[in-house]
Amino acid sequence: MNSFTRILHYVWPFRRRLITAFFFAVLVAILWGANLSVTFLVVKVLLQGERIDQYVQAQIVETEDTIKDKERVLKEISGKLQAYQIDHSVEDLSTAEADATKFADAPVKLLSEHSRQQEDMSIASRKLFALKWIESNILPWVPDDQFDTFALILGLLLVTTFIKGLCIFTQDVIVGGIVELATMSIRKECFRKALDLDYQSLSDEGTASLMSRFTFDMQQLSQGLTLMGGKIIREPLKALACVVFAFMVNWRLTLLSFVFAPLIAIVFYKIGKTLKHASQRMMESMSRIYKTLEESFESSKVIIAFNGARKHRSRFHHENKEYFKKALRIVRIDSLTSPTTEMLGLMAIFIALIPGSYLVLRGKTEIWGIQLASAPMDIATLSMMYALLAGITDPARKMSSVYSKLKRTAAAAERIFTVMDRESLVKETTDPEPFPQKVESVRFNKIDFTYAQRKESTRNNEPILDGVNLEVAAGEVVLVVGENGSGKSTLVNLLPRFYDPDKGNIFINEVDIRDMRLRDLRNHIGVVSQETMLFDDTILENIRYGRPSASRHEIEVVAKKAHVSQFAEQLPDGLHYGVGEKGHELSGGQRQRIALARAFLRDPNILILDEATSAIDSQSEILIHKALKEFAPGRTVFIITHSVGQSLLEFATRVVVMDSGKVVATGPHSTLVDTCPQYQNLLSAQVRQRTA
Repeated sequence: MNSFTRILHYVWPFRRRLITAFFFAVLVAILWGANLSVTFLVVKVLLQGERIDQYVQAQIVETEDTIKDKERVLKEISGKLQAYQIDHSVEDLSTAEADATKFADAPVKLLSEHSRQQEDMSIASRKLFALKWIESNILPWVPDDQFDTFALILGLLLVTTFIKGLCIFTQDVIVGGIVELATMSIRKECFRKALDLDYQSLSDEGTASLMSRFTFDMQQLSQGLTLMGGKIIREPLKALACVVFAFMVNWRLTLLSFVFAPLIAIVFYKIGKTLKHASQRMMESMSRIYKTLEESFESSKVIIAFNGARKHRSRFHHENKEYFKKALRIVRIDSLTSPTTEMLGLMAIFIALIPGSYLVLRGKTEIWGIQLASAPMDIATLSMMYALLAGITDPARKMSSVYSKLKRTAAAAERIFTVMDRESLVKETTDPEPFPQKVESVRFNKIDFTYAQRKESTRNNEPILDGVNLEVAAGEVVLVVGENGSGKSTLVNLLPRFYDPDKGNIFINEVDIRDMRLRDLRNHIGVVSQETMLFDDTILENIRYGRPSASRHEIEVVAKKAHVSQFAEQLPDGLHYGVGEKGHELSGGQRQRIALARAFLRDPNILILDEATSAIDSQSEILIHKALKEFAPGRTVFIITHSVGQSLLEFATRVVVMDSGKVVATGPHSTLVDTCPQYQNLLSAQVRQRTA
């Protein structure tokens, strides 16, 4: 579906405001055409020295004479038709057959001429009615003095221009409100769709790319919508008003000016196609700038420590140069559009103006036998004709200046809608099974998994899990260990459906987790990850995130269990202390204990700790293990770790060893130490690391 068509879905709720804005645009167009038509009066009064009342009187007399001439001609034609009918009725059959062609053509020519004369008389009658109305309603207000008349014309022009400006202001304000509301709706919908994506899809898009869409692309979209509701409606209406007025002056010459219209359309199509592709590349380049900024600011400690500022400045400079090249290409194309349009518009005016000048200077109504005017034109009429045609080119020139922005809007809309149209790899079931009231077992059955190919990656991804089988009974505390890349984190991340396996099934009490509602499944699982993510809020609210409906007392209880109260009581505001951006006001161990309290508050049937103590001090690790030991009974707990310490083994029921995407051994620590080489190697490496 076309991007602009989809945008209408978000604009449609505000259609009444849009209709009001369109009404003001129509007023602007009418006043624009009327102001240009004043050229006729200015030339008559200022250059030709005529009084308006005298001109109107002369036109009335001339129009009345025209009507009389038309009546006389019509009477003559009617007489000829009657005579033909009489002659034809007395003609003998043989003569009629002999002159069939002659008698067949004669009435057609007469009737055609009769019809044309009637049409001319009808036009003259309407003109006479308008002149009479002007004579009786407007001329009494026109001063007798020519200078006073000229001053009155300028005064009226000033008033209508003020009203036109007021209408433009009102239209722009209304459109601006509609654009902001529509953009807000698109932004909210895009954010909702992005949060509905699975973790793998979000990671594939990348933070920088998503941020670019929500900021730079949304800004381009907003600018385009403003133009669509403002200039793109108003300027064509202004051009249309000029066309209508020009047709009223001389429709034949006006048609001549449209000879270049197909050529202009072809030029705009070619330029537009190039602009759209160039705009997409420019926005992709902006995404890379966002990515460079994100990496640089996120890794500021490493940059400072290793004196890497020059390298990042160089990379940032390179990305800016690439953006500059792509933006400059758009500037070149955009700069070419306006003079090209102006040149073609001027040629269109000349095509009408040159024959019009010939008719005025020679006092004729036709050229080479082709009638181009119903009556001889004067210099005032030609001047008004030129002003109106110039009035058409001005909106066309303005439209050409916004054409590049419109194409950038189309490119931005496509990028935004790409995110909105992206389907989550984790599908919600249509006929969900309820989550079991009591978890009896968790079973991984023949699990195969490979991460989806990243967009920027050039190599094929290797399988992470290969035919994994594992069953864990309710109440077990399982340590999942293995070297980096063995698939241990991936395996447990399949449980809350961060991803779905390529093959195989995961069962809770023999119910496939893909048959459960995602919300229900995740409400019964608590997760504490290696990289603790806290929100820029208080300790209390970060813990409450685990269960928003929790009371203050419940939060205080889990804070005590997770040993959060131990350090929170020493802070100025206690649990109401602000943790800062990503929790940077706290230490790593303090952040991890808050994350643990957040998981405890959910009161989950299944708890997952993914390297939760890998980056914290020993004291915090002991406190977390102590909290887990107290919290674990009656729950199924998965602990992914690379460090198997005595504090963990005190409450762990068994160890699962993984290697190259397979479960190679499972059992108690005492057994695996003697029977599993991979486990022995892990423990040996651990000992060497501690003694180093």
